[in-house]
Amino acid sequence: MRSVKDDLFLIGELDISAAGPRCKMLLGDLDGDGRMEIVMVQPDNRQDVRYIPHQVQCVTVFDLEGKLLWQTGTPDPGAGGPGSDYPVQIYDLDGDGSLEVLCVMNDRFHILDGQSGKVKRSFELPDPQAHDCIIIANLTGGDRPSDLILKDRYHRMWALNSEFELLWTHAGNPGHYPWPVDLNRDGYDEVMAGYDLLNHKGERLWSCRDLDDHADCIWIGDVNGDGQPELVIGGSVTVMYDSHGQELWRYEGSVESQHVALGKFRDDLPGLQVAGLDRIVRGDGAGKRKGKDGMFLLDSEGKEVWKEDRQTDGWLTIIETVSRWDDSSMDYILAYRRGGGDLPALYDGYMNMVVQFPTDGYVTHADLLGSGKEQVIIYDHTKASIYSSSDYDVAVSVAGNALPHSKRLYHSTLYPGGEI
Repeated sequence: MRSVKDDLFLIGELDISAAGPRCKMLLGDLDGDGRMEIVMVQPDNRQDVRYIPHQVQCVTVFDLEGKLLWQTGTPDPGAGGPGSDYPVQIYDLDGDGSLEVLCVMNDRFHILDGQSGKVKRSFELPDPQAHDCIIIANLTGGDRPSDLILKDRYHRMWALNSEFELLWTHAGNPGHYPWPVDLNRDGYDEVMAGYDLLNHKGERLWSCRDLDDHADCIWIGDVNGDGQPELVIGGSVTVMYDSHGQELWRYEGSVESQHVALGKFRDDLPGLQVAGLDRIVRGDGAGKRKGKDGMFLLDSEGKEVWKEDRQTDGWLTIIETVSRWDDSSMDYILAYRRGGGDLPALYDGYMNMVVQFPTDGYVTHADLLGSGKEQVIIYDHTKASIYSSSDYDVAVSVAGNALPHSKRLYHSTLYPGGEI
């Protein structure tokens, strides 16, 4: 569309005001045309979002050129804010080859047709509070994930199959967003539910030790290069466990480990690196006490490589791993919602700012056109801006066929975790 800098292109600008304020953005190729659609999800206004989960007020879908494709529900100017996850995911739950939008609306679990927004199926919730978030897992040993986990804010989980039949329940400290992964390669997912690892039957296999509060985010990857997956958990501190429950290291150099992200950020260090976000001073939310956070980087053994000496205020930063932004073989650290006048940016493993985006707002990222590179979308209540390291026409699919829907995209959460 136009070059912002030599290495940054604004390839699309969309008017998303028809979706209403305080929406969360999800991405997926709903119509199979080789371009992702933008799914804006507005929460309802009935609840205090700090303590009680959201439900969904309205779902609005746009194409990358800004055309409104469908809307289910009615936007509400008094919608709640993004203080917790919204109970929504994009996934092909029934395996028919087309994506659906899964969401909790009007106290029921709805499966919406991705191409029309019409309700395909609807189910009663297993509990009135079972709508903090939606997690898709393989608990029944199928050839693809087709089971669901619902949870309340901090205490309980309900596992269900694709027919919404209850498989098991779990009471404990599941954290913000439990992560399902087949650690032992037996065809069933285990579930890292906060500080507890559960098997596919909901039975506890092991627990992390001597950790306070709750798990803010969970990442899985072969961090130390031994060929086996490790689990990195950000909570009261940052810890790494092997899949059998042995603690491998603990980083206590942070006040509150709010986010972590795995990646190959440095080519001069072995294994993977762990980017983190330390909430150094928690603000009061009313502006009377300013907060401050800072990023840090750990090597594969949990040793601090660097820590940001932040000179601006702001304590709500979210960090994620971005891969394949440009032609570099390295991953980048995406940081946004920084506050203090710091715009969203990509950082390398040396704490250098590689790209600073010219607009502020919430951020999501994906390979929108099948180009092999990821684009970054920054959005607010009214506008979404699509940025790329290369110039593309968003009206044309580069891949030319339906885009795959990655696990990261169907595990959308305010508390980003993942696998690498």
